Amino acid sequence: MFLQTYETYNSINDRDLKEKNVVVIDTLRATSVITTALFNGAKEVIPVSEVEEAIELSKNFDRDTFLLAGERNSQKIEGFDLSNSPLEYVPEKVKGKTIIFTTTNGTRALKKVASAEEVILGCLLNVSAVARYIYKSNKDTVIVCAGTEGKFSFDDILTAGAIYEKLKSLTDFESDDLSKASYFLYKPYENNLYDIMKYGYHLRRLEELGYTEDIKFCLTVDKFDIVPKLKNGIVRTSQDF
Repeated sequence: MFLQTYETYNSINDRDLKEKNVVVIDTLRATSVITTALFNGAKEVIPVSEVEEAIELSKNFDRDTFLLAGERNSQKIEGFDLSNSPLEYVPEKVKGKTIIFTTTNGTRALKKVASAEEVILGCLLNVSAVARYIYKSNKDTVIVCAGTEGKFSFDDILTAGAIYEKLKSLTDFESDDLSKASYFLYKPYENNLYDIMKYGYHLRRLEELGYTEDIKFCLTVDKFDIVPKLKNGIVRTSQDF
């Protein structure tokens, strides 16, 4: 098994994905939101790139069956039902619903890799479940970090390091240098990830906007034991496919 990590989705192309597992990470906050929503009973999440695309897609659903959700510039989109805060995705709001979801970074990363045979979603909330999934599949794996505004982001690469550490405890594997670097960055801070993530641009911006509780939630390791999976443009839990 070979593990390869890309710092942003902009640095990957289709040939890099062929016959491999793909793990998309956007810890702050898209993949954390999707994981939370599915754990709390959402039927499915449909990631789209643009606000207009989300609105147009919603016309295909009865109004009581879906929620429009997402953000632009870390803020809730006007007229949408939910923002990009995982704390909003509670069972009483999302259970049984289709969530049409668009964000600045995460959903675009998912669209970029949608042609891959196997795409799963990772974050700190489900890091051990993701590592077990990779181990059981025993296939070469590509980790794609969503990044922030097209650039490297601490939160995603540290999550990649956490996946590396959990996978390392399950099996031996080879990896590229960025995968190793993510692990060596993660390991000294594994018991308090905030101590390093606080220096990141994206986390500081979220703090400035008042999303401190979101950050605490998203930095929780192994809160959920599920693996969201993208197939045919729809994200459900892996056991639902």
